[in-house]
Amino acid sequence: MSLREHALALFRSAVGTVRPAPMLRRAVTLQADGHPRLLVKGRAFPLEGNLYLVGFGKAVLGMAAAAEDILGEHLARGIVSVPLGIQESLRRAGMRDMLPRPHSRIEVIEGAKNNLPDQEALRGANAIRELAEGLAANDLLLVLISGGGSALLPAPTPPVQLEEKEKLTKMLASRGAAIQELNTVRKALSLLKGGGLARLAYPAQVVSLILSDVIGDPLDIIASGPTAASSHSVQDCLRILDKYELLTSLPKSVEAVLSSSPASPTAPEDYSHVFNVIIGSNALALDEAKRQAEDLGYMTLVLSAAICGEVSRVSALYCQLIQLVCLAFAGLGDGPLSEEARAKLLQLAAELEIPGLNPAEALQALRGLGPDRAVCILAGGETTVRLQGSGKGGRNQELALRVGLGLHRARAAEAGSPLRSCEIVFLSGGTDGQDGPTAAAGAFSGPELVEEARREGLDAEAFLSNNDSYTFFSQVQRGHHLLVTGLTGTNVMDIQAILIRAKERS
Repeated sequence: MSLREHALALFRSAVGTVRPAPMLRRAVTLQADGHPRLLVKGRAFPLEGNLYLVGFGKAVLGMAAAAEDILGEHLARGIVSVPLGIQESLRRAGMRDMLPRPHSRIEVIEGAKNNLPDQEALRGANAIRELAEGLAANDLLLVLISGGGSALLPAPTPPVQLEEKEKLTKMLASRGAAIQELNTVRKALSLLKGGGLARLAYPAQVVSLILSDVIGDPLDIIASGPTAASSHSVQDCLRILDKYELLTSLPKSVEAVLSSSPASPTAPEDYSHVFNVIIGSNALALDEAKRQAEDLGYMTLVLSAAICGEVSRVSALYCQLIQLVCLAFAGLGDGPLSEEARAKLLQLAAELEIPGLNPAEALQALRGLGPDRAVCILAGGETTVRLQGSGKGGRNQELALRVGLGLHRARAAEAGSPLRSCEIVFLSGGTDGQDGPTAAAGAFSGPELVEEARREGLDAEAFLSNNDSYTFFSQVQRGHHLLVTGLTGTNVMDIQAILIRAKERS
């Protein structure tokens, strides 16, 4: 198998281990004998009243199908808000186990085209809100949450309109705001986010099963925390808006809501009727990819499950790591070139402040490498892109293009560059199968990418300056470098894989 085939296999295995149904079945069982009760991670919840289900997110359809299989006739009713087109996409992919059973008690509402809140998502949010408001004290509400839930549960606090909130969110994202910052602002302007759904469901028992797509798995940030006490205040929201120079151009409706919001976060003790459980994460996916890579014979290193930062800086970090591996393969692991690459790597790591990344440990693992064994470096998380152009793309495709450009420049800078004696494949992909508003999950790249494009009359730097990575990858070798998986039915942020081996000498 080629490095590309191995990289694809690792990505698919990582995604496969965080598919909704297996994760949900590991977390939930139903004891129906005698007095029925729901067991969630060992904790028992008696079913004394009605059992309801709501959900929102890219992975929720598969979670809901599995939940209904477990709950059977005990489920009174359910409503889930899921991405537009996901049912048809799963049918085409033969993933019928992720679809509701015939005559399901769960109503499926599709919306949030291109992961942006719209009128259909608003309809789903209103239906979920009405269900929660009608619960009794002895009812149990099972809440399924995954990434993408913020866009699928839009319920702006009046007088804010959906279009106003959407425009503000897009402006923040275009200026490089991280998901934590986006969701802090969303919570401040929402009826259901920031613990709002849990407050509406009181006094019913609320059990939330959460598939994390946020670094560090913070309960109040994943899908903007509809069932978790918010750790942020309106002051945090104002600081973010000021940071991205939006404070002076807010709509009057947004100003009105922020000015009337409490100055401090809601007290955690208000949520004693809620049980939140993380059932899947990026770290779990990386563990499976590492196991598969080692089975394939790779010396494997997991950098971090919390890769974050602007794509230009993260790509530079990956390029330095790749150069260090190639220098070690060439027997130059302790030479001046390696020392220079190490210094740059340590500087970048210090600037990025990536949780869980221990650069000294990574460098130690790369010391003493020889050309006799291939290397696999894995990482996960979520980078950010500062938009400067009007092109089409996503963070994974832009990251892959930047790594390809960085490796091209490094190889061109030195005639005898060790990069020339190595096969290198870089992959970055979104585990949900959707990278930005495109049909791709991400892309592959390597040192040869820029030259391949140049032979076809394509200027990689020009595409990057216009944030047009999808168009670039679509045109180079007729899209050969695109990672296209279709919607996967799950979502635990992004996965990156770097595979390197020494070229065979002729």
